[in-house]
Amino acid sequence: MIVNLTQKYIDSALVVPEGKARLEIVDDTRSGLYVLVSASSQPGGTYFWRTKSHSSGSTVHLKIGKTTDISLATARAEVKRLRGEQATGIDHHALGKAKRAIPTLTDFFDDTYLPYAKVHKRSWKRDVQLFARIKAKFGRLRLDQITKQQVSVFHACLMEEGLSAASADHHPKLLRRMLSMAIEYELIEKNPLANFALFNHDNKVEHYLDDVQLGQLMDVLRTDPNRAVCNIAILLLGTGCRLNEILTAKKSDIDVENRVLKIAAINAKSKRIRTVPLNDASLEIIKQQMESTAGYDYLFINHQTRLPYTTIMKVWTRLRNKAGLPHLRIHDLRHSFASFLVNSGRTLYEVQQILGHSQSIVTERYAHLSTKTLQDASNSASVIIREAMQPKLVQAEVVPLLPEASPALSQSGEDVAVTDVVPEDQLAA
Repeated sequence: MIVNLTQKYIDSALVVPEGKARLEIVDDTRSGLYVLVSASSQPGGTYFWRTKSHSSGSTVHLKIGKTTDISLATARAEVKRLRGEQATGIDHHALGKAKRAIPTLTDFFDDTYLPYAKVHKRSWKRDVQLFARIKAKFGRLRLDQITKQQVSVFHACLMEEGLSAASADHHPKLLRRMLSMAIEYELIEKNPLANFALFNHDNKVEHYLDDVQLGQLMDVLRTDPNRAVCNIAILLLGTGCRLNEILTAKKSDIDVENRVLKIAAINAKSKRIRTVPLNDASLEIIKQQMESTAGYDYLFINHQTRLPYTTIMKVWTRLRNKAGLPHLRIHDLRHSFASFLVNSGRTLYEVQQILGHSQSIVTERYAHLSTKTLQDASNSASVIIREAMQPKLVQAEVVPLLPEASPALSQSGEDVAVTDVVPEDQLAA
C-alpha cells in the first residue's frame, strides 16, 4: 500500500487489517522507504529501504530501525545517506552479509575466547563467572554492536547492585580484552572500550605483623596439633611464597644442599620458573615435612585424604582466630615476609627477586615500610654535619721562654716549646 507517509500517520495508523499477518506501507516519495507492520508488532512497525544489490542485482531490504525508536524524518535522512553511499559504489547488501557473519558476544566467548583462556590463564574460571553477568546484558549482540555508552551504563549499574568498585571494573576489563582479541582475528575494526574509564578504586588491603602479633601467631603455629597446616603457614611466613606455590611443592623441587626451592612455571604466577632461597627456619620445616610425608612426592599431604592439599582456609580461619588475629589473611604472611626484609635494610630489588615480582612497580608497595631504614641512613649524614660544627683544635706556635719567666730553665741555654693545644677561636682573641 502506497501512502503519503507523515509522522502523524506513523503514530496513529499503523494497524494490520484483520485477517492479515502483516502490512507493507510504502512512502510515495519513491525513495525505496517503506514501513513493515506485523500483527505481532502492533502498535508500531519497522522502517526498511528497498534497493538493488550491486553484486547480485537482486532486490534487497535493508533495515533502518523501529518506528518506536526513530522518527520518520530520521528514517528518511538515513535512506538519503545510504543512497548517496550507493552512488559511490558501496554495496550495502554485501556489507550487511559481512556484518551478519560477525559472531555474537556469546558465540565469540564460547568458541574463541574461552578455549584461549583455558590454556593461557589460570584464572579462566573467574572469567566464566564474570561473563555470566555480561552475557545477560550483551550476549545476543554481535561484536560490532557493542557500544561504549551501553557498557558505561552497565558498569554503573553493577555498583548499584552492590558490587565493589574493583569487582565492577573486572567486567569492562574482560569485555575490552575480548574485543581486542576480536580485532586481532580481524572480526571487527576498532575497540569501543579502548579508552574506557574504570573506577580504579584502590582496594589493596595489607596487614603486617608487628612483634606482638608475630609472637601471638607463632605461639599458635608452634603448639597447635594440626602440624601440616601450621608448617604451611610457617613456610609461607619464612619464604614469602604464594599459597599455591607451597601446596604444589614437590620434594624433587627442593635442593637442601643449595638451600633453594624451585617453583615450576605452571605453578608460578609469572608463568616462569623461579627459585626461592631457603633460610634456616624454612629448612627446618621442610626437613620435618620430608620425614612426616615419607613415601609421597608432595611436601604437604592431607593424611585424611592421602592427597596434596588444595585449600587450608577452614583450618587457617581457626588458627588465626585462636591467635587473636581474625583479620589476618593467608596472603598477609607473604606481605609480612616482605616487611621483615625491608625493615631489616634489604633493598627493594632484593625483595623483588625473592618474591618473584615481574615488575618493580609491584614491589614498590613496600617502599613505605623502609622509613626507619632510610632515617638511619639519613642520620649518617647528620653525624658528619655535627662533627663539622664542633670547634676546631689547632697547635699553638712555638715561642721561646724568656729567662725572666723561668730562671731554672734558662740556665740550661735551651729554648722550650709551648705545646699546649688551645681552640682556634681563643687564639684569635
